[in-house]
Amino acid sequence: MDAEWIREIDPGEILVIDRNGLASQWLSEKAERKACIFEFIYFSRPDSRIFGEKVDKARRKLGKTLSLENPVAADRIISVPDSSNTAALGYAQESGIKFEIGLIRNHYIGRTFIHPVPSMRDFSVRIKFNPVQGVLKNKRVIIVDDSIVRGTTLKLLARMVRQAGASEIHVRISSPPIRFPCYYGMDFPTKEELIANTMTVDETKKFLEVDSLTYLSLEGLLASVPQERGGYCTACFSGDYPIIPDQKIVKLQLENGIVS
Repeated sequence: MDAEWIREIDPGEILVIDRNGLASQWLSEKAERKACIFEFIYFSRPDSRIFGEKVDKARRKLGKTLSLENPVAADRIISVPDSSNTAALGYAQESGIKFEIGLIRNHYIGRTFIHPVPSMRDFSVRIKFNPVQGVLKNKRVIIVDDSIVRGTTLKLLARMVRQAGASEIHVRISSPPIRFPCYYGMDFPTKEELIANTMTVDETKKFLEVDSLTYLSLEGLLASVPQERGGYCTACFSGDYPIIPDQKIVKLQLENGIVS
């Protein structure tokens, strides 16, 4: 687009661009800055630059830290394309285990975790991904994914990898367990639907039907991203909401389908 990056817009700032140029107005109440850390984990494209850092660089660091915290003997590392590709590369670089493309994604299918009907989510996963048998057969496989919401998508993917001949499956998640819903814009389900809120890590491992499951620690996550003025919002992991959600507003959002 040949656009020039100038700066980010600050909290409470109203940026006005008109025939007279560019000018800022400010809300009278001071706004606290809390950057969404999930941008680094999942939402932003790897070729983006956010919060003063290149997303590709940050995600590679997530994968490297994940490898240091949760090593395991394996023959292959694969990602769940596309959002965990870069973290998987970081894990491979740090561990020395070969990275391969073990799952092929159909890019004409949308995000699966937001489907409200379980049968539709399952069907979407089956037509969205295909395993590469030559990469997986008789191999100890590490699957790197960026996060687990309900767990249903990853369970189907692990089953595909097993059916393709993998002898062992080890799941490594480049974020902490998601235990709390987001009220600020992410389409996370209610607290009761989050698998990390209803199951222990060992119970989740059994649900996924894999040989091991580990997550990146919150400390490892924060150490892998650049220092951010005001800090990061980690509410979906810690339950520490920068702005306590008004339950009346949350109820209204749920009733009107604004959040699920």
